[in-house]
Amino acid sequence: MSATINERNILRLCTDLLRNLLPDDWNAQAGAYSGDRYRGVDGELKILTPDGDTALFMVEVKRALNRRDIGVLARRLGEATEGTPAMGVVMAQYISPPLQEILRELNLSYVDTTGNVMVTARRPALVLRDRGLSHDPNRGPGRPRVTLKGEPAARLVRTLAAENRMWSARELVESSGVSTGATYRVLEYLQEEELVAKTADKRFTVTDWPRLLRRWSRDYSFVENTQTYRFIEPRGLPSLLKKIAQQDNPNFRYAVTGSIAAAQWAPYAPARAALIYAENVAEAAMRWRLRPVDDSTAEAANVILGEPEYPVVFDGTSQTKDGYTIAAIEQVAVDLLSGPGRNPVEGEELIEWMRAHESAWRR
Repeated sequence: MSATINERNILRLCTDLLRNLLPDDWNAQAGAYSGDRYRGVDGELKILTPDGDTALFMVEVKRALNRRDIGVLARRLGEATEGTPAMGVVMAQYISPPLQEILRELNLSYVDTTGNVMVTARRPALVLRDRGLSHDPNRGPGRPRVTLKGEPAARLVRTLAAENRMWSARELVESSGVSTGATYRVLEYLQEEELVAKTADKRFTVTDWPRLLRRWSRDYSFVENTQTYRFIEPRGLPSLLKKIAQQDNPNFRYAVTGSIAAAQWAPYAPARAALIYAENVAEAAMRWRLRPVDDSTAEAANVILGEPEYPVVFDGTSQTKDGYTIAAIEQVAVDLLSGPGRNPVEGEELIEWMRAHESAWRR
């Protein structure tokens, strides 16, 4: 794909993508805006049904879409569609996952030339959704793809999320304990994902910490980044927490996370299982007198212990009023966002609490 693709080609390519997603007897047409009401948009898109119904979209096209563009695009599309049945859609050569999320929150449809599609209409009822590339194909050959996997990323994300301040690269290196090279690589990636902004005096700041945590949760999870073991506490979770508090020992590191920890800030529903990071699972099971599960008791497991790949999960822990230790709130949020079942919903509930009480946890 050429990096010099023009806006007309983007409009054509994105329309072709939509046409291929539609049923055979539907059609998609796009071109210059043909109305008189508003001439500030880049084009219009019509999706036609076999019954003669038409979904009309005002289109904004960007070769390179950046976070700073979205406010302008949203305002322009809002003015163009106000008081009309038309909707707004953004087309671009590539739209990163964080920007896709912002557009969804603004109720704007989007299409990019790599195949990322989310187009919805009320009449006719329509939802077109597809997934394309998760990275910009125009980054250039030979450049390794950075992710938020691994200990350096975990340490940097935790540091950036927990402290509300401007950072120099040197300060981040010192505070996080991450090497200079790894710090610059992760910062570059976070800038490309528009999760971190760099000021004119070469300092870094988080643009949106909830998006940063959500992005990290795609590369980190309690299950995938620990060696997990399942156990049974026959007397239930309150009994387990009481035992843990009574046996709390500074020489034995553990941290309760998941639903139980989240309830200290934003109670959602009674926890079904305890998720606990433990420096040594065998020692934890012996201390807390947990029963290992076998094939016949697997479904009854209500305790999951995980030995973490790296010890950052034990940073920033705190003690509850009941005397047991819980992980830092940003760690708990990510563990829930990346967890199974209802956990992601609990993670979002916790993030909403964090938004409303930022001064209570963010230094």
